[in-house]
Amino acid sequence: MTQRPRMRWCKRCLEPDTRPDCLFDEDGICYPCRNKEREHEIDWAARQRELHQIVAWAKSRPEVEVSGYDCMIPVSGGKDSHRQAMYARDVLGLTPLLVSCSYPPEQITERGAHNLANLINLGFDAIVVSPAPETWRRLMRIGFMKYTNWCKPTELALYATAPKIAISYNIPLMIYGENPALSWGSAGGSLDGNANQLKYNNTMKGGDLSPYLDEEFRPKDMYWHRYPSDDDIKRAGLRMIYLGYYISDFNDMVNGHMALSWGLEPRHAPFEDTGQVTHFDALDDDWVIVNQMLKRLKFGFGRAAEQLSGFIREGYMTREEAVALAERLDGNCAQRYIDTFCDYLGITAAEFWEKAEGARNPDVWERDGDTWKLRVPMS
Repeated sequence: MTQRPRMRWCKRCLEPDTRPDCLFDEDGICYPCRNKEREHEIDWAARQRELHQIVAWAKSRPEVEVSGYDCMIPVSGGKDSHRQAMYARDVLGLTPLLVSCSYPPEQITERGAHNLANLINLGFDAIVVSPAPETWRRLMRIGFMKYTNWCKPTELALYATAPKIAISYNIPLMIYGENPALSWGSAGGSLDGNANQLKYNNTMKGGDLSPYLDEEFRPKDMYWHRYPSDDDIKRAGLRMIYLGYYISDFNDMVNGHMALSWGLEPRHAPFEDTGQVTHFDALDDDWVIVNQMLKRLKFGFGRAAEQLSGFIREGYMTREEAVALAERLDGNCAQRYIDTFCDYLGITAAEFWEKAEGARNPDVWERDGDTWKLRVPMS
């Protein structure tokens, strides 16, 4: 009999080694924790000089005279969007165009619409793109029924929209927030400020549309889901960076409190309903809570564990304190979020739970009477 691989938790935070794109070293420490451990060695002044050189390059590009914009910032209206936009304009002196790929009316919350409007009202030009709602819904249904991950097709559009517009408007620089490898250990992309390889992360897989074209979608149906080719990006001279790489305090807590001071509307639901440990994260739709519950079934951790890992690294709490919170909250999802999700996709609750339980990872979970428990506790 083949023995199941034993999952591990990072010895310092709540990152598991079950996620396909996680990075662990031989001592059982995840890459973000190792990176934080070496943070005192970072020459932040040198990184700032590099950032200002990039800014000077963007401002000097001749195409800026045509569009009037020297950078583009993909935004949702959340805490990171607020920090990126305000820093780019008020600290770096850039003239950004904000671009948002909006959810359809059934998905975006009033809170999300308010927060995007709040960001724009802080004094920015913006373009809001809304892919055809029925195409969006059908793709979401395929993502859930085929992969138990409704975000898989929608993230294609969320990531592809901004570079398509940047190329069309001849905007030389795109500014993302955090580098996923440094923040939570994703193996895709880079380990510095260069974001040009972001589309090669685990979810995007280079912008591959073939799983959906095989489901009778035509390429023209997925215009906003098609990420520009590497050749198109190179020809346009489009440069993409992670702002978080250059700023020492770019993190959830700091960004959240700054955004609240600029008018961000937080979520008011109890943490027990959302599986989160802050009120200023993932505000523009409620089905992300469903997806985080599903992620926990697959990999053993959800949004609370991910947030708490960051808080441990930043020194806001100990691992022991974080474990107690994660054991109470991680993966929680109020039934009302599942109900609206099922209504939108046109599936029954029974169909939802059949898919959800079918995605439960047997290397992570084991039966304990009538319930499931983690094979390896976080503690």
